Amino acid sequence: MQIDFGGRRLDMSHCHVMGVLNVTPDSFSDGGRFNQLEAALAQARRMVADGASFIDVGGESTRPGAQAVSVQEELDRVCPVVEAIARELDATISIDTSAPEVIRETVHLGAGLINDVRALQREGALEAAVSSGVPVCLMHMQGTPDNMQRQPEYAGVLREVTGFLMERVRLAEQSGLPAGRILLDPGFGFGKTLEHNLELLRSLDQLRALGYPLMVGMSRKSMLGRITGREVSERLPASLAVATIAAMKGASIIRVHDVRETIDAVRVVSAMGEAGQ
Repeated sequence: MQIDFGGRRLDMSHCHVMGVLNVTPDSFSDGGRFNQLEAALAQARRMVADGASFIDVGGESTRPGAQAVSVQEELDRVCPVVEAIARELDATISIDTSAPEVIRETVHLGAGLINDVRALQREGALEAAVSSGVPVCLMHMQGTPDNMQRQPEYAGVLREVTGFLMERVRLAEQSGLPAGRILLDPGFGFGKTLEHNLELLRSLDQLRALGYPLMVGMSRKSMLGRITGREVSERLPASLAVATIAAMKGASIIRVHDVRETIDAVRVVSAMGEAGQ
């Protein structure tokens, strides 16, 4: 399946790696490291050189307990970075936002994918996404970043996540967003316990069978810390393990902090698939 990301066409039947670029002071893994333009651009250069197909620029932390920022502050953080990356680098820019104002402005500056953890539920976001002309990734989250990890509960996590995502797809398509511009993300760590996350990981192939490309993000997350007992900075091996599993189960995009190492893991999975044909 070929998808046009703002002028860059990519084959979603292959697994791509998305590099995380948080231009925030408070993101859980790298908050404050790249919230200056030159540092952010240098990191984007490194990730593209390492093989990233996408650079995901985020100006509002969505870690558990995170507080919202104003739209103007988010614009001030992300717009110079998006503009600089679009001017210099050959990669698809993903904008990690839920704000319609940020969607419109960053797509105008060169973003080719809208990555919305709130699945276009903010007022005006769906309309902004439809008119943007670029693809959208709809993610599942139970609750909001400030409360999502307090006591997440599901009668059946796969059923409820699937039901939510397909309802958002239905509303998006009814509003004029073509099916060929929709990607899905089950939202690992967003209102889910370790057991919920593991069940979704086991069931990724069933989510892929819904017919939409899947994006997954588990890099360095607390679920891996609970399994391994490792701090954030020591979770690379576990991150590569779940990235490999996701690639084997059909994920189209894997969102990570460690691009070079993940590219190697994805290449091994790809080679194994090609050898079996």
